[in-house]
Amino acid sequence: MKQKKSLGTIMKREWPLHVMLLPAIILLIIFAYLPMVGIVIAFQDFVPSGGMKGFFTSEWVGLDNFKYIFGMKDFRQVLVNTLVIALLKIIAGIIVPLILALLLNEVNNKVFKKATQTIIYVPYFLSWVVLGGILVDILSPTSGIVNTAITALGHEPVFFLGSLETIRGTLVASDVWKGCGYNMVIFLAALTAIDQSQYEAAKVDGAGYFKQMLYITLPGILPQIILVTVLGMGNILNAGFDQVFNLYSPIVYQKADILDTYVYRLGMLNLQYSVSTAVGLFKSVISFILIASSFTLAKKIANYRIF
Repeated sequence: MKQKKSLGTIMKREWPLHVMLLPAIILLIIFAYLPMVGIVIAFQDFVPSGGMKGFFTSEWVGLDNFKYIFGMKDFRQVLVNTLVIALLKIIAGIIVPLILALLLNEVNNKVFKKATQTIIYVPYFLSWVVLGGILVDILSPTSGIVNTAITALGHEPVFFLGSLETIRGTLVASDVWKGCGYNMVIFLAALTAIDQSQYEAAKVDGAGYFKQMLYITLPGILPQIILVTVLGMGNILNAGFDQVFNLYSPIVYQKADILDTYVYRLGMLNLQYSVSTAVGLFKSVISFILIASSFTLAKKIANYRIF
């Protein structure tokens, strides 16, 4: 029977790794945990004062801010928008890169394969400020190249960024365009790790491409698919502030306004610091529950865990 090693033995063997992690842990404490002191604002009628006085002099109101936001009609719509947009992004952000990885994996021409991979990956390195400007120009209903093609085919131009019917689809499609290259590289790396002898044995047994994909390829990269899904579930309430903020307008608030942009308007524009902090805290708690649940499900369903 294998003897369980003591904590002292493990620490003695792994202390260099912990020392290497120390700078990152210190930065995490400074920039991620210390700012959490501001959570107290969600339970106050916060009035800004000089220095830290606002934290100690503002009236304590308990859960009143949460009761207020749950009673707001706008909040319910914003929550629905966030969930719908985030779920569509997660689904499309897995399916599209997976299909691209499977297709590229079958390409034998290395030059074409590398060039295509690079072209797909490039948007990932660009900020939404840059991509937002590009999309505004491309999708312009008067001079954009997309609507120029649509009108040339005899159809009416589509206001992609100013229509309630198209804004969600535009946000999801543009997010996939920007981020699919990253997940595609993950899936391609996973595909290279599959034992090629399995494919050779399958061919001998008469298995075609689709059966090979179904019984060898997809099971072989299942851990990576689960990893991407788990990480996506943890961000289900992060529908993309940078993207939405650069692409939406008051015309499409009803379908495109998300929790992050809602918090921004409440806190920075309307100066409702307590209410905006309460919304942000609500989002953080739900996100924590979702990511913990997704890790648990990943372990139970596929016996997969990161640590």
